[in-house]
Amino acid sequence: MFYPMLAGIFCTLLLISNIGATKGIEFGPVLTDGGVFVFPLTYVIGDVMTEVYGLRAARRVILLGFVMLLLANLVFWLVSISPGAPGYTGQDAFDTIVGVVPQILLAGICGYLIGEFLNSYVMVKLKARNKENKLWLRALSSTVVSEFFDTLTFCLIAGPAIGITGFKDLANYTLLGFVIKVAVEAALLPVVTVPVINAIKKREPSYQSALAAQSPPAAGT
Repeated sequence: MFYPMLAGIFCTLLLISNIGATKGIEFGPVLTDGGVFVFPLTYVIGDVMTEVYGLRAARRVILLGFVMLLLANLVFWLVSISPGAPGYTGQDAFDTIVGVVPQILLAGICGYLIGEFLNSYVMVKLKARNKENKLWLRALSSTVVSEFFDTLTFCLIAGPAIGITGFKDLANYTLLGFVIKVAVEAALLPVVTVPVINAIKKREPSYQSALAAQSPPAAGT
């Protein structure tokens, strides 16, 4: 029942974060990119989908997001190379914001696929071990593992493309980006992730049916 809505939110957040990631930003000593504002939420949605609908269903949405990301970049590229209308003066600005930068596209795709698949895999493995218990543990563990490899992959490839060069700045960008994303998801865990997962579990007929099928028959039946 909730699966299509979650898939739509997931893909929307993914596209927004990848456009935002084209700008490197600085908050005092912290170097990051614009994707930091919404990208952690894709992992929250990924946790919800994996926990409620399973690995196979989560994979379908991850691959759908991958296709939408490629489609968005194809459209941006076609718009960029199309002749501008008479009087149009925004070509340079358009190219700067959403113009296809192969290095950033590669970074986004690699980081996204590695991170999201790891996130779902860790969630499923820990659920197989703990069943319905310790939801917070598998959500947090999957976040730490997936965000580390996602951030490392993305930052090492995309950093030079958005003006972050040199070992010190690149290390700052990577490590602090990882810490910020994990901190955001950890903060959302008790107030958003876990309550949303529990609420959907109670209201999702397919989950309740699967749960009932796993339960042992009552005595005397």
